[in-house]
Amino acid sequence: MTDTDLIPAPLSAECRGSAPGYASLDERTTLDAGAGTESTARWLRATLGAATGLPFADGTGPHAVRLRISEDVAREHGPEGYRLSTDGSVAADAAVVIEGGGPAGVFWGAQTLRQLLGPDAYRRAPVTGGDRGLPLVTVEDSPRFGWRGLLLDVSRHFLPKADVLRQLDLLAAHKLNVFHFHLTDDQGWRIEIKRHPRLTEVGSWRARTKWGHRASPLWTEAPHGGFYTQDDIREIVAYAAERHITVVPEIDLPGHAQAAIAAYPELGNTDVVDTTTLTVWDTWGVNPNVLAPTEAVLRFYEGVFEEVLDLFPSTFVHVGGDECPKDQWKASPTAQARIQELGLADEDELQSWFIRHFDGWLAVRGRRLIGWDEILEGGLAEGAAVSSWRGYAGGITAAEAGHDVVMCPEQQVYLDHRQAPGEDEPMPIGYVRTLEDVYRFEPVPPGLSPEAAAHILGTQANVWTEVMENRARVDYQVFPRLAAFAEVAWSALPAPDARDYAGFERRMDTHYRRLDALGVDYRPPTGPHPRQRRPGVVGRPLEGTPPIV
Repeated sequence: MTDTDLIPAPLSAECRGSAPGYASLDERTTLDAGAGTESTARWLRATLGAATGLPFADGTGPHAVRLRISEDVAREHGPEGYRLSTDGSVAADAAVVIEGGGPAGVFWGAQTLRQLLGPDAYRRAPVTGGDRGLPLVTVEDSPRFGWRGLLLDVSRHFLPKADVLRQLDLLAAHKLNVFHFHLTDDQGWRIEIKRHPRLTEVGSWRARTKWGHRASPLWTEAPHGGFYTQDDIREIVAYAAERHITVVPEIDLPGHAQAAIAAYPELGNTDVVDTTTLTVWDTWGVNPNVLAPTEAVLRFYEGVFEEVLDLFPSTFVHVGGDECPKDQWKASPTAQARIQELGLADEDELQSWFIRHFDGWLAVRGRRLIGWDEILEGGLAEGAAVSSWRGYAGGITAAEAGHDVVMCPEQQVYLDHRQAPGEDEPMPIGYVRTLEDVYRFEPVPPGLSPEAAAHILGTQANVWTEVMENRARVDYQVFPRLAAFAEVAWSALPAPDARDYAGFERRMDTHYRRLDALGVDYRPPTGPHPRQRRPGVVGRPLEGTPPIV
């Protein structure tokens, strides 16, 4: 284990002298936590205490792990930056010093300390003879982007709360700080809304599920579903906050709404279809059943968002806004009357009206709307931010117009897309996106003006779970590629073609051992284990190199 095995790569890591040398944590090691570092101290004591068997009692002195917030680090590296020293260069009277520009910086420094301790530091109990050694090193570090995210879709396939909490731990281990929680869609409504109980009584369950891509003839005939109570959500948000992760909720509208319409048929376009016959959708794709553009629907969703805002302190609230077919609105006398009443040009502007309404509603309450890049159609709501998923183009347009952007182009960082060619990949979807492909992803497109580039908040990898029926399948699709993505989001990397992928692969040799210790069911570099394959289940592989759009 050497300092060069750190993932994501730090700004600098310097060993003392010509040879690295090692120090050790032992029964004398104490924890000296300064003001503002209490949550990191709790995490260290719980996590490294379990892995090493050490008590990490409170105390100062030459055997202490010292945690401090530093104005100097804040000035040089920002609130998420940190300086970690195990070689006495920062303080001779402590074994380890972690100084952060803010509480988050201290926590990310603690994540680096865990990596320096070796893969056994990722276990839940001590391993006999486990290494507690630390290289004598000083690490200086800070992130490239302030938004380093992962979207997890729990609508297509529900993940129990324990699996969500585990996912947050995995994000923290990779210094990712945004968890985009996709909670509602055609296939299931996953959050308790007390004033509208049928959203979960009816909307969280479907009778069966398509097995594989929507072209597959196969079905899983068992009912599928579940939801998070409001106390579950409070627990998830608090657990994330302890790890300096912001949970951004997504409540999809006006499309991707069949689960809500199945629960409350009056939300749909009742003058076009008999919405009382709709059930929670059991297959995949773009659904024609969208919300009606009525005042009653606005009031219903305002009530939903009132409860959502009580649960999620995130400044940003995601409202979807993608893949909203306009066929029902075109055929609906109610929708056409609304277009005339509002003086709108067409159905695209009607969708924009929908988004603008909630942009203003959220802004009055001190929040900001973010949506998929389709919200650009018909005019972008002032103050809205964009998740650019169909490629770079939507993000470029939004950034040049002065709107904030999160880059998450499907051709690059949709982790439901397959990792390799060939028949062994389970339920293969999309273009091949290898570990190296993700490592060479660049969130800021070339040619963007400095003013527009300043609106790129960061980047996000998205995990859509149509073909991920459980935690093991999520693990397989997400890892090891999330490690490459984390380095793209955090580290100051050169241009894509100049990146040292061979060096990253060498560091991954150690990182695979960390993932093994964590019990992550990742895709092995040599291909899937037999149990990870899904022979005979239809996917939708796309051949060739994905377009840059």
